[in-house]
Amino acid sequence: MNANRLIPLLSFIIFFSVMNGTMFNVAIPAIAEQFQLLPSEVSWVVAGYIVFFAIGSVTYGKLADIYPVKDLITTGLILFNVGSLLGFLSQWYGMLIVARLIQATGAASIPALGMITATRYFPPESRGKVLGVIASTVAFASGVGPIVGGFITGAMHWRYLFLLSLISLVAISFLRKQLPDEERNKQAHFDKLGAVYLSLGVTGILLYFSQLSWPYLFLGVVFICLFILHIRRAKDPFINASLFLNRSYRNGLITGFLTVGTVFGMMFLIPIMLQEVNGLESAKIGLTMFPGAMSAAVFGTISGRLADRIGSVPIVKAGIGILMIGYLLLSTFAGSHQWVMAAILVICYLGFSGIQSSLANTVSHTLSREQIGVGMGMYNLVFFMSGAFGSTIVGKILDFSSAGSSWNPWAVSHQGAVYSNIFLLFLVIIVISFAVFFVTFSVQRRIVSEAK
Repeated sequence: MNANRLIPLLSFIIFFSVMNGTMFNVAIPAIAEQFQLLPSEVSWVVAGYIVFFAIGSVTYGKLADIYPVKDLITTGLILFNVGSLLGFLSQWYGMLIVARLIQATGAASIPALGMITATRYFPPESRGKVLGVIASTVAFASGVGPIVGGFITGAMHWRYLFLLSLISLVAISFLRKQLPDEERNKQAHFDKLGAVYLSLGVTGILLYFSQLSWPYLFLGVVFICLFILHIRRAKDPFINASLFLNRSYRNGLITGFLTVGTVFGMMFLIPIMLQEVNGLESAKIGLTMFPGAMSAAVFGTISGRLADRIGSVPIVKAGIGILMIGYLLLSTFAGSHQWVMAAILVICYLGFSGIQSSLANTVSHTLSREQIGVGMGMYNLVFFMSGAFGSTIVGKILDFSSAGSSWNPWAVSHQGAVYSNIFLLFLVIIVISFAVFFVTFSVQRRIVSEAK
């Protein structure tokens, strides 16, 4: 395995996987117009993709404990491109949705197995660098996705967004040469019933977040309860219950859920605020958010290398601290000029980029080699669920909020009061996240060290 060749290859395929998820957001109005769809109907283009992507992330993680990563990532890329080709050729809406679901089923393998590759095949002293590159790629793809999507949709047609993803096919042969050969773990068993229970539970909860329908939430909770009962009794369960008894791992997931939920909520909220308060058009909103995404792409690599030198825990703490400052500034200057907001977003994205790479590294060190696959798959699942949760909660707060006074005594704009209060709420949540992380990975380790 040649690390200098493998890392760029992983970045290449992760770029297309992540960009595919973000560039379709700007094409939603065009798709709705062509197929004469209501907003609730066309939302399945995005919601269906998120659901299958989230479920796939943990499923591929479990499969990586049984089958060679090389074969799984090949399968994922083939499915991703089959879905892309089908989407380009789609003539009716049902065919388009099927194409997006096939795309998501394949695309889910790419970041999930990329993270597993970093944590399984690279030594601890260089793991931070690899995860930093992955985080930078995710940030860069997220930033350019809406811009590329808007350009292609406007200049040509939304179908060509599918065609763009076919470029990732060229990576298959190179990846198969660089990834190590492995034997199938014949002693391991894939718990199909557990996978079905978890998939249905996660689907119900994610559909509730995207559609806000209570029956979805009820079914999701029922199947999650069945999943919990099943893994406590099964001989070789889909996820071993002992994984959640690992306090460090569990609190790492909680830290990630709280942090990522606020960041996705911020990404959802900022465009609405810039449109409603600042009166900006879509193109200017994209330009306002672009510097932040690009700064995250640059700093993600730097933070990964720093993590290899000083450890990932200090980087996560610093990232959360920077994010605290960013949320306080957003709360204070909500409604200010767009370039003031752009500068503050750079601070927020810098904090998040440090957290994104180093928290995954920190969590991976709490797992044994046998638990890496499903453990990091579960980490990815929590990542995407928190994103859906954060966006939905922010949307509901905006639905029921009216113009009032800001809770922040330093707020400079009365027009941005509602947004200022939400950012202040994010600050409170991120403080809780920092407390959980600090007690788990600083205080606890200090006590263990002193005991020794």
